[in-house]
Amino acid sequence: MLSMTERLCDSDHQCLQQMVTDSPWDYEGLVQAIGKEVSDALGSNAALIIDESGFTKKGNHSVGVARQYNGRLGKVDNCQVGVFAALAKGDRVSLIDARLYLPDEWLNAEDRLEKAGVPEMVREKKSKVALAREMIFAARENGVQFSHVCFDGLYGNAGWLLRELDEAKICFMADVHRDQLIYRRDPVSTPLPKTSSRGRTRPQAKATPLEVAQWLQSRPANTWRRLKTRDAEKGPLVVEVQSARVWLWDGEESSAHAWHLFVRREVGRPDTVKFSLSNAPATASLKRLAKMQGMRFWIEHALHEAKSCLGMAQYQVRRWRSWHHHMALVMLAMSFLLKERLAHREALKDLTLSDLVFMIDALMPRKAHDVESVAEIIAERHRRRQQARESAYRRHKAQNGRCYST
Repeated sequence: MLSMTERLCDSDHQCLQQMVTDSPWDYEGLVQAIGKEVSDALGSNAALIIDESGFTKKGNHSVGVARQYNGRLGKVDNCQVGVFAALAKGDRVSLIDARLYLPDEWLNAEDRLEKAGVPEMVREKKSKVALAREMIFAARENGVQFSHVCFDGLYGNAGWLLRELDEAKICFMADVHRDQLIYRRDPVSTPLPKTSSRGRTRPQAKATPLEVAQWLQSRPANTWRRLKTRDAEKGPLVVEVQSARVWLWDGEESSAHAWHLFVRREVGRPDTVKFSLSNAPATASLKRLAKMQGMRFWIEHALHEAKSCLGMAQYQVRRWRSWHHHMALVMLAMSFLLKERLAHREALKDLTLSDLVFMIDALMPRKAHDVESVAEIIAERHRRRQQARESAYRRHKAQNGRCYST
């Protein structure tokens, strides 16, 4: 497969490599601009969606690489993991932020952090949930418009995040695990009066919690309702849903939170049940809740398009800055293509991101290849490989004090 510089006219390998790896341009400023442009393009009532994605690696030098869970493969793998934010409205979606997760083995190895160029300010333990929280509040501070934020059970089971979003008046739709505890009624009694210098006693629960899976088992079979959530490629996507007002309490707060418990499953498939919690207004309809929960599909779609059409996973960089440069450029390309889709939606309603990538690729001025030019490309590839080998041997010699013939 030909690289970009081998295919395009007037392109320079070293310049492109330097732009991604070493150039000090402000990727954070670019990401902020991308988020604002995507928000302006989509308008109000978009959903902010959070999810993580893994990037398989063979070595151990790429920043953040470790044996960790790779959601794309569904197993533990040697990979990097990034947490991503996307903005979606209907079937229009674009990635707008990315944070690289650093496992403990990296945070405990100063030499690896130095070699990878990890800034001092981010050399602290942050969970994927904490990275998600940063992106949500950064989006709001940046003026990104969204009606609600949604994410899967990894984030939904972090009760502290849901309470913080609720306190900040940010509407959420959060998937939770089957063992999530809820109350059917308000569990918090009035705190007892102050009885000692230690202060008031803790509130006492006046109800018994139960898991959401137990709650569902106690429901009559006729409480399910069928709803169409969206039009899919193979026809309308119809699901069975139900919801109820429930209470959440951490045992410490002075009052419990009254939220929606929303349950969804595929028609005729009881093994596909998903549970979600939402602090949407109490008057929110079942159809509205179903639409909110269904938006999480679109970040999976965006990540798939970014990897299959925009080269998100096709990078050979190891350092902190270069990883974020690459992701920022992918998001820039995706935001451009989103705006092109919106500009032509009346004439070409079925226009997809892959269609646009194909058109751009087909119409891009290309280098003419003959026998001589192909020979030059191969010779240049071999020259770069030899340079890489010599550089690796020099580093090895400097570290180990031994010389090997190349």
